[in-house]
Amino acid sequence: MIMRPLDLDAVQAFVRIAELGSFTRAAEAARTTQSAVSLKLKRLEERLGCRLLERTPRHVALSAQGASFLEHARELLEAHDRAFAVLAGARQRLTIGISDHVAGPELPELIARMNAQDPQLLIEIRIGSSGDLLQSFDRRELEAVVVRQHVGRSDGEILTEEKFGWYAAPNWQHRAGEPLPVATMPEPCGVRVLAGQLLDEAGVPWTEAFVGGGVAAVSAAVMAGLGVAALARRMLPFGAINVGPTLGLPELPRLPVLLHSRVRDGRPRDALVALSAAFRSAVRD
Repeated sequence: MIMRPLDLDAVQAFVRIAELGSFTRAAEAARTTQSAVSLKLKRLEERLGCRLLERTPRHVALSAQGASFLEHARELLEAHDRAFAVLAGARQRLTIGISDHVAGPELPELIARMNAQDPQLLIEIRIGSSGDLLQSFDRRELEAVVVRQHVGRSDGEILTEEKFGWYAAPNWQHRAGEPLPVATMPEPCGVRVLAGQLLDEAGVPWTEAFVGGGVAAVSAAVMAGLGVAALARRMLPFGAINVGPTLGLPELPRLPVLLHSRVRDGRPRDALVALSAAFRSAVRD
């Protein structure tokens, strides 16, 4: 008996629901309606003759059959994308998000390593905050992200851990009796949250002296003498000094850098392996 092929749009809808844990978020990622996503899933379940998801008003979970089918569904979609790219004569594209707190002076080297791995692979890199990039990754707008460890997330592959310190311009001095002026990135930056928590726990009065849209802006504020900032060593502006021990500030921990990826094989996976190896080498203390 010849079996009817599966509807790839329905398979895609199922994978999105499973990965995002929500019909609403799956519809947003597909730029369609929740009812359209629900209909596609219903047709797929009817075609397979089993229930793939268990639904309640507040919860979506994989059934036993859905858990078994999920990996095969991903492989089917990846095979389709590879075949389509070959027949269309198009270059494969790898879209990566890199946190601004992670993309340091080694970024050109990292890009060069990926390009050397596969010059025919079209690499697109987006820079942003870890929280924003993770949201884009969950919406399937990015295939991989390299970010700081984010509160509430336990997934991802640890690439390295970096030491942070409290840095200021060499001629900067803290005025006695005044709150510590701190230059930070805007919320929901995880480094900002951690730094504030540690200062509060240590009983150190502090105030925002500058809020920048990226590490480069924060570093510029530090060197302009506006205050101190929690920065990784490799992100330091030239001449900045660690004033933490002198001011008795709480020690900052080593913070993990993680790779979140749904790329599992092929040329994009090889490029990510090259990126991971280059990154571990670049940030080694």
